[in-house]
Amino acid sequence: MEIHIGDRIAQVELISKEDNKVVIQIDDKTYDLDVVMAENGVCSILNNGKSYNAEITKSDNGKSYIVNTHFNTFPVQIVDLQAKYLRSRKKDDTDEMQDRIFSPMPGKVVKILVTEGQVVEPGQSMIVIEAMKMQSDYKVKKGCTIKQILVAEGDTIDGGQTLITLE
Repeated sequence: MEIHIGDRIAQVELISKEDNKVVIQIDDKTYDLDVVMAENGVCSILNNGKSYNAEITKSDNGKSYIVNTHFNTFPVQIVDLQAKYLRSRKKDDTDEMQDRIFSPMPGKVVKILVTEGQVVEPGQSMIVIEAMKMQSDYKVKKGCTIKQILVAEGDTIDGGQTLITLE
């Protein structure tokens, strides 16, 4: 997942977790940590014999935090797959020309609502995809014609895969 810490963007992956022992990878570096969450959002982290303490305050949406250490305060935002997906959908909304429908994340085709050669109206639903136990309805932004349907109902799809091409 992507984590924004102030102006820095880090790629963070949880490798393993057993009790307080946590192994994470931040960008290309792996850390073996001992992490204890105490009362009121206070976190104690032991790394290579050094102890670090931080107070973590969660925002209303649950994916933004303020982290206070002894000397600094950092805004932290977690950008998980769902947030990336929603951001990519919002970005697509600003595109002038839409020539394809694609899935920004892996999933499964639940239902195809159009046929090749069909003329569709702006906002018309074309395909339903299930990803992360949620179903998403993909729609066209402008009137167009369905050029080619590249998947079938029940297919497992990859992130970024083109599902339908448009004219």
